[in-house]
Amino acid sequence: MIPKVVHAADDYIQDEFRYGAHNYHPLPVVLKKGKGIYVWDVEGKKYIDFLSAYSAVNQGHSNAKIVKALADQSNLLSLTSRAFHNDKFSQFAKMATSYFGFDMMLPMNTGAEAVETAIKLARKWGVQKKGIAENKAEIVVCQNNFHGRTTTIVSFSTDPVSQKDFGPFTPGFISIAYNDPDALEKVFNERPNIVGFLVEPIQGEAGVNTPSDDYMQKVQALCNAHNVLFMADEIQTGIGRTGSLLAVCGNCSCQSACEQQQETYARPDILILGKALGGGVYPVSAVLADREVMEVIRPGEHGSTFGGNPVASAVGMASLQVIEDERLAQNARSLGQIFRAHLNEYKSESKVLVGVRGRGLLNAIVINDSQEGSLAWDICMAFKEKGLLAKPTHGNIIRFAPPLVITNDELLTCIKIIIDTLREFEPS
Repeated sequence: MIPKVVHAADDYIQDEFRYGAHNYHPLPVVLKKGKGIYVWDVEGKKYIDFLSAYSAVNQGHSNAKIVKALADQSNLLSLTSRAFHNDKFSQFAKMATSYFGFDMMLPMNTGAEAVETAIKLARKWGVQKKGIAENKAEIVVCQNNFHGRTTTIVSFSTDPVSQKDFGPFTPGFISIAYNDPDALEKVFNERPNIVGFLVEPIQGEAGVNTPSDDYMQKVQALCNAHNVLFMADEIQTGIGRTGSLLAVCGNCSCQSACEQQQETYARPDILILGKALGGGVYPVSAVLADREVMEVIRPGEHGSTFGGNPVASAVGMASLQVIEDERLAQNARSLGQIFRAHLNEYKSESKVLVGVRGRGLLNAIVINDSQEGSLAWDICMAFKEKGLLAKPTHGNIIRFAPPLVITNDELLTCIKIIIDTLREFEPS
């Protein structure tokens, strides 16, 4: 009998470094299994996942209902392309449009694809409905944005790493300061060819940069006044993560498309979803809009072989149902308040922790170090040794986004790990 070979973590890491492109700098842990908020590495050590695949695993790892939907549909029919109808996409489209309160949905696979779709949709609407001359449509974006890594998307990034050596870039984008309604109004007044304003309700990759409570409302009002499409990228912030169904809902805690229309709700013209729409088991993304906007796309003008396939549709429906049935948005809201309260209390006595920000269970801490320093990375390595996985962004910021199925007791355990670790890095 041939003996079973047990690979150490270093072997996997070295093979990945040798055979895989070096487009990521992962924490040195090799994961093999996940369930709920927990993951296990190849050597059997158990960790708490405090990143959730950048919010793709809101419903928890290997959620039984979502995995069952994936398996059942895979065994029945996995792909037809959109050359034919299938019996699942119509159900998914009906559910999602009702769930989020829009007329129509255009399905895609990844978040970046959904952003590209929204850009094309806004430009086409600008020409056909607003009367902008062809090839003249402009879209306003925000500095420090992150909407993906395609050539068009990095064209309007302000991160030098995203742009260096990747040009020439796609024109037609104007960048302004984030959380600055005056800057938005100014550019609207100066540029007559603007068709859309593409914005993250909370800038995740920028370090959970959380705007003023009324920013989204002001954005909506300005877009309405200037006949510009309000385009909300909720790929990371949406589907319960920030304590409401969507981050644009603000303080609204209702679970079905903000039917209460509370004052804090700023309804986008184009809603962009991904990540948690696939429940962490399958890539699913979508663009939603009302008929007056979506009807400008005609057959042959945009599409995807895999977008809206039966498996994606079944998974998408199960993923949304879990968010509603398990009241995960409400859980994120209440536990997020507890998390920030504890961390802010520690910040008052700390020299290492200088900032706490976020909403719901999308949070970040700012470490007293330069962006070029290694302190935040070293702290994350110490977290790992204590069984908690998180990762820095922008050098000195650590983002925290556990699965929304986390319990109060589990959260308190994590808070203790975080604070105990930070204490080890306090200057003597």
